[in-house]
Amino acid sequence: MTRSASPAASLPAFQTGAILAALGVALGAFATHGLKGTLEPGLLVDFETGVRYQMYAALALLALGTQPEQRRAPMLLLGGAVIFSGTLYILALTGVKWLGAITPIGGVLLIAGFVLAAVDFRRSG
Repeated sequence: MTRSASPAASLPAFQTGAILAALGVALGAFATHGLKGTLEPGLLVDFETGVRYQMYAALALLALGTQPEQRRAPMLLLGGAVIFSGTLYILALTGVKWLGAITPIGGVLLIAGFVLAAVDFRRSG
């Protein structure tokens, strides 16, 4: 049974993606202009990795926001971005190494979100 959803049903995913992308650009600029020369090179790479994966998730959320039937994948992608990128940001800024043990949880959520998006697109198409 196919359920018809209104275009507004996917608006939160699109809006979340736009906000995540804007924050990604701001954090990338902060890394380039504010952190370069302040952080050890390895920690700067960690921070930039967080920005990169945040942007991947943001772009996916923007795309999924145009698909009202996509409900579960956006939640996984957002959770993955927050955990994966967030722990890398905190690790880079504070040097708290144990956060590295949590980062892969975010990565698994990102992977699951992308896979679920593909499965759901296949089912709806």
